[in-house]
Amino acid sequence: MTEASTPSASPTSPDRRILLVDCDMFFVQVARLEDPEGAGREPLLLVGGSPTGRGVVTSASYEVRKFGVRSGMPTAQALRLCPDAKVVGVPRGSVSRYSKEVRRVLEDLSPVVQAASVDEFYLDLTGTERMFHGESLEASAWRIREEVLEKTRISVSIGGATRKMLAKMAAGRAKPAGVFVVPEGGEQAFMCEFELRHIPGVGPSLVRALRDRGLVRVEDALPVEESFMVEWFGESRGRWLYRKVRGLDSSRIVHGEVRKSVSSERTFSRDIDDGEALEAILLKLTRSVTRTLRKRGFHGRTITVKLRDNDFTTRQASHSVPEPVNTDASVFPVARTLLGQLRDRRRRPARLLGVGVSNLSEGFEGGQMGLFPGTDEGDSERDRDLSRAVDSLSDRFGEDTVLPGRILGRSVRDPSRPDPKPGSGPGAPSGTGDESPSDSKPGPDPNSGPHSTPDGTGSPK
Repeated sequence: MTEASTPSASPTSPDRRILLVDCDMFFVQVARLEDPEGAGREPLLLVGGSPTGRGVVTSASYEVRKFGVRSGMPTAQALRLCPDAKVVGVPRGSVSRYSKEVRRVLEDLSPVVQAASVDEFYLDLTGTERMFHGESLEASAWRIREEVLEKTRISVSIGGATRKMLAKMAAGRAKPAGVFVVPEGGEQAFMCEFELRHIPGVGPSLVRALRDRGLVRVEDALPVEESFMVEWFGESRGRWLYRKVRGLDSSRIVHGEVRKSVSSERTFSRDIDDGEALEAILLKLTRSVTRTLRKRGFHGRTITVKLRDNDFTTRQASHSVPEPVNTDASVFPVARTLLGQLRDRRRRPARLLGVGVSNLSEGFEGGQMGLFPGTDEGDSERDRDLSRAVDSLSDRFGEDTVLPGRILGRSVRDPSRPDPKPGSGPGAPSGTGDESPSDSKPGPDPNSGPHSTPDGTGSPK
């Protein structure tokens, strides 16, 4: 179906028919399909990085999850919890191929399909009742589930509701391999079944702040007036939370690909083997990317670091954080860890360094991170306020008006630049490379979580 002939329903329509199709333990399914005699025979299966390095679990079979293993956990820790589990690498190319197959089937079944990630797809079936002879949304979901399984061999769980957020939460109730539909008019009752920590975008620090005020369940927060939410958490976050606890979500389902990424990279005039110098450059690239994200009103979940060695071997590692972010304080610690993983695997002087953020979403999402050290708070209100202030100064007085000490200490003699010529200063353009952020289409598997090429570092999803 073409995009021109498939307009999305109005976001304010009270009777929207929304489905979220979520591929069950997707990476495990793909690994089993690709190796039926090996991974296909292993009930206790982990997909991810090597247990001897800093690899992490991308996906775990349901049998392994009973031992307390979860995505994003270090592989070594997962094996301590479940010693009999078999570890296999991330089948990146196969993941992309199966994802496209699932999407093609869905596009034959729904007029509007939006890929939220490599294994999640939103469908908007609003207005299709007559086309499907009055079929209920639940019946449509079961029919779609069976057809996807038959044509792709991928098992999915499907959540349905009148709004995107509710459909996503319903998909969690549908797992594994089932369907759960929130009936129209039952949205508030459905929300009251959850604790506040289960609302997408409500991260650990916000959960703690709510708990300090005696708010644990959604029903605890419903009597709280919007003005109090704003007073406690700030204008944007307070109003956002007030709407979310009521299940209100006006976001649209847009037919098409996952949004583009924003990235920035630099090719060095001379190879660099100094870890601190590379981190300083990485921070500057990160600041450029996050500033562009904020300007365009985007947050992103997948952070990627690209490294080209002096022998022209190009490698990259990615990590998908639980909730969308767009500040230096959230993106840089993850990027620095990914750079460390790449450097630990293969220590060569670097010719090029880049960082990108993909899996983008519009508007404020809130959110925290906790997988990597030093990222427990994510995009805090303070981080967002500070970023806005720095952006304002940079708009008025130039990009380098406010610089972190890590960058400032390196700006006098940037090792990625040629020796300065007489009359040139630290801010004068010199050398080669490109620091400006750019939009680029995601690669074959942009949202699969952390991965590394070609060393096989694992990635949570």
